[in-house]
Amino acid sequence: MVAIKRILCPTDFSEPSMEGIKVGNDLALRFSGEIILIHVIPPVHSLTPPYVSTGKMLGDYYEELVRVAGDSLKDMAESHFSKDISVQTFVIRGNPPDEIVRTAPEKKADIIVMATHGASGLHRRLFGSVAEKVLRMSTVPVMTVPASEKGSVSQ
Repeated sequence: MVAIKRILCPTDFSEPSMEGIKVGNDLALRFSGEIILIHVIPPVHSLTPPYVSTGKMLGDYYEELVRVAGDSLKDMAESHFSKDISVQTFVIRGNPPDEIVRTAPEKKADIIVMATHGASGLHRRLFGSVAEKVLRMSTVPVMTVPASEKGSVSQ
């Protein structure tokens, strides 16, 4: 049997991504594992709202995104994971599927656990599913967790 001690859980902070977080927590409890909780912030050119000008303001905007994401990950680690589980948090900059795939072996993750649905709408149609890309590219086993229509894990 494969040991599952280090579980990489990517999140985009959406409600559907919380389903992957729940399963990651359950696996960590069952196998006495630890969680590597990450959020990937895409390159600034893909995030810039139209009202942000170039130059220093753009850099400040991006740094604020990184700071808020770090705070949100710490809050999530405290509120969504059992107190018996060690949780490391990382904010990473780059293309989400690429960075998830790169980070898993770098952090010596035994498995990636992620929801199949995160951000949706036009962004997903233009860029495709992050989970689909991670499944295709990862050298680490990937467990995808679908959400039911009501937002709970499908059985």
